[in-house]
Amino acid sequence: MKQQFLIFILFLFTSCNYFDVKKTSSEAILNEELKSISWNDIDVYPAFEVCDSSSTTQERKYCFEETLIEHILKSLSKEKMIVSSNLKDTIFIDFKLSEKGDISILTLKVQKETLKALPNITSQIHSAMDSLPKIYPAIKRGQFVTTQFKLPIIIKSD
Repeated sequence: MKQQFLIFILFLFTSCNYFDVKKTSSEAILNEELKSISWNDIDVYPAFEVCDSSSTTQERKYCFEETLIEHILKSLSKEKMIVSSNLKDTIFIDFKLSEKGDISILTLKVQKETLKALPNITSQIHSAMDSLPKIYPAIKRGQFVTTQFKLPIIIKSD
């Protein structure tokens, strides 16, 4: 009886997959990790030097956006823009900030009426973006990453 019991126990342990060791490849681990990452969120928002004192992500985001808008508006206000009719338009600037902190404009959407009234507006926006102070790029999981933004600029004349 003891022999049958021992054979039964031995058979039970050897037929079970409990002791099998499954190897997980590094590729499988990487794929699982990549699925769990939220690619639309960043850990640390891009910032100008004046935003270094901001401690939270929301404060850094607000400081970055305000500094960017102020710089572009100051740059555009230096130019003498004269229009003969009422003008109301929203210009959309799609730009990306590289992992090195370089800005490049992807698209600039301006209505035809605005281009007629202000033919140099695109070059003025390009020069305003090119003259921005140093920007520290966004950080995701300890790495600098490229981020993309869409900035609306409202132009209104009376």
